Amino acid sequence: MKIKSQYKVREMADENVIIMQGHHGMDLTKIISLNESALYLWQSVEGLEFDIAMLAQLLKTRYDIDSNIAYRDAQVWIDKLSECGLIE
Repeated sequence: MKIKSQYKVREMADENVIIMQGHHGMDLTKIISLNESALYLWQSVEGLEFDIAMLAQLLKTRYDIDSNIAYRDAQVWIDKLSECGLIE
């Protein structure tokens, strides 16, 4: 999978966010805020093909956590991005 190239992280009011514009003039703009670990994953894989194993390894290495926790957290991250339509 891969993060869709049209989405970029922006810093706004001391938060890292992704702004999703509404379509066809409708006011459906969404702002997604990223915490530290979500931002780390985003920046680590932006522009790259990735899978859950890669994400889990990134989390395990950076935060010195158990593999099971890293995989669970990576899956949550994937699920959230998928739910928002940010990955392909």
